[in-house]
Amino acid sequence: MSARTSPAALRNREPIAAALAPALPAKGRVLMVAEGSGEHAVYLARRFPALTWLPSDPDEGARDSIAAHRRNADLPNLKAPVALDASAPHWPVQHAEAITCINMIHISLWAATEGLMVGAARCLPPGGLLYLYGPYREAGKTLAASNAAFDADLRARNSEWGLRDLSAVEHLAGQHGLRLTQRIDMPANNLSLFFRRA
Repeated sequence: MSARTSPAALRNREPIAAALAPALPAKGRVLMVAEGSGEHAVYLARRFPALTWLPSDPDEGARDSIAAHRRNADLPNLKAPVALDASAPHWPVQHAEAITCINMIHISLWAATEGLMVGAARCLPPGGLLYLYGPYREAGKTLAASNAAFDADLRARNSEWGLRDLSAVEHLAGQHGLRLTQRIDMPANNLSLFFRRA
C-alpha cells in the first residue's frame, strides 16, 4: 500500500482545520466523505483528538493511501477507511455527529451531491454538521480566472463535472432538511460551507 500526497491537501488542511474548529462537536464521530489521499484525515485526527475520525472513499487506491497514512500516523482516534460511494442508496455508516466532504462536489456527478444530502440527512442528528469545502459559482459574483480555468479543465475531462452553483447546492440541501448556516471565504477562491440538520 502506498501513501499518496496531494499538494492541495497540504496547502488547505490548516485553513480547513481553523474553519472547522468552532463548528465541530465536542465529541463523537466525524465521517469523512470522499477523503482522498488521507492527509486531511491524519491532520484533523491529530488536531482534534477528542473526536473519532472515519475516512471513506469509493476508490480502492485512495483507501489504500488512507490506510498507509493511518498506519504511519498511529492515531487511536483515526479509524480504518471504509468504501462509501456518496451516490449509493445505502451507506456502510448509519450515524455520525458530523460529516466533512472536501473537494468532491465539483469533480463528481451531480448524483453524488444528491446522495450526499440524502445520506447526511439520514446519518446526522438534529443540529449535526455537514461541512463542504471547494470552489463554487455564486450569483452576482464574477468567477475568478483560476476557477474559470479549473472549471473548463474539469468539463473537458467529464462534461458532467464542473463548479456547481452554490444556490443549487443550497436548494438541494434544503430539500433534505439541511440549512446553510455559515459561509467562509477560503484561500485560492474556495469556500467553507456549514450546513446544519434541522
